[in-house]
Amino acid sequence: MSHVATTPPEPPIVLDAAYSERLESLAATAMRGPAAELGDRLMREVARATVLPSAEMPGDVVNIGSAVRFRDEVTGREQTVTIVLPADANIAAGRVSVLTPIGAALIGLRSGASIGWETREGEERRLTVLDVRRGE
Repeated sequence: MSHVATTPPEPPIVLDAAYSERLESLAATAMRGPAAELGDRLMREVARATVLPSAEMPGDVVNIGSAVRFRDEVTGREQTVTIVLPADANIAAGRVSVLTPIGAALIGLRSGASIGWETREGEERRLTVLDVRRGE
């Protein structure tokens, strides 16, 4: 009897209506440049998302401005970053653009959710959201 490895289903994504069109626009622009693969990933996430009005966004969902603590399930490393729009990114300050592999993977996830992602080096990883704090 052979066992076939299956990829876990993608977790649900919830996006803030205040950012959904902006994210789609960022993804479309990225798809036309050197970050085409990343733009495509973000576009797929936006396309499958449930979009909610800002006032209805659950506090445990990663949004633009959210501080998110997550674990890389391959390395076991835990990290906390704030997900931001590209213009506000500052890796030294832990402000990660939604147009990075980690940012595109985390946006819209709920605390406790896990998602597969690919590093810039092409390694397959799995991230688990441990905690989400709303931005100020």
